[in-house]
Order: sequence, then C-alpha cells, then structure tokens
Amino acid sequence: MAEAVTVARPYADAVYKLAVIRNALVEWSEMLRDAADIAENENVKALIGNPIVTSRQLGELLLEIGKNKFNEDGRKFLLMLAENGRVGLLPQIRYLFERLKAQHDGVLEANIVSAFEISNSQLEKLVGTLEQKFKRKVEAKVTVNPELIGGVIVEIGDEVFDASVRGKLEAMTNALKS
Repeated sequence: MAEAVTVARPYADAVYKLAVIRNALVEWSEMLRDAADIAENENVKALIGNPIVTSRQLGELLLEIGKNKFNEDGRKFLLMLAENGRVGLLPQIRYLFERLKAQHDGVLEANIVSAFEISNSQLEKLVGTLEQKFKRKVEAKVTVNPELIGGVIVEIGDEVFDASVRGKLEAMTNALKS
C-alpha cells in the first residue's frame, strides 16, 4: 500500500493542481470517484496487467464504461494512466486527491473510535466541539471498538485525544508502576 501511495502521489498532485487552476475541484472529485469505482470492479481488475489487453484498449474500456462521466481532461488523464500502466492506482489517487481537496477547503478529517455506537446528536455535539477547538470544519469517520470499554479516542492529524476508559486505566497502571 505504501508503495502504491508513493507512486500515486505525483498523479494526485498533478490532478489537484489542474483542478485548482480550472476551478473544478468538485468535478474532479466526482470523476476520480467514478474512475476509482470502475478500476475496483472485479472484471476490470482482471484486465489490469493482462498481457492480452493493450493499454490503449484498457483506457478505451474505462472511458466506455464511464460513458459521459469524464470531461476532456478526465478522458486524457484516464488514457494516460492506462498508457503508463497505472490504472490500478486510481483508488490511491482518489484518496490523495480528496485529502488535498479537504486541505484546500479547510476541512480536517477526524477519526473517532468509540466503545459504542454514537448517536447522530452525540456525533454532532462532538464534531461541534472539535470545530470550535480547531476553528475549522471537521469531517468525522466513526468506528466502534468495544475494547475501549467506554469513551472515545479522537485522532485529528497527528493529535490524539484519548478519552477512553481503557486509556485511563492504562494511564493509571503506568502511574502506579512508576
């Protein structure tokens, strides 16, 4: 995965710069979503790297499947990826592009791990608190991990806020040992 992201980064950067210049971040976001969905299709995956299918054929197939979902720049981008044997990187390109777009939009991504399901009102309150703290819009992804016993862990960038029961128990254990 790390290698794929490293190879995908220059493509994502280039698309991001083009999207900013053309004022088309939302359009590129949609095109990359559609392209990544196509590339992740099991039938298409079977064709990626298949020596019987030429890069031009693969590119044309992607465009045919996508029909009218790609503008001229998007079509050229997909054909270039096919020509360079990089169609399989579309999910990583999309992921990196979305991170750049979020930075551009001033949005922070928060990964929230909770011991239990979080209701919409609880999530809204937590996100509101985070937005006040960081003075930026926050988009949250929530996962459940019962091993936390109770509470939540919030990760935003390189900051981690551990308000879990497990975290507090571990802190107490460490304090008692020293």
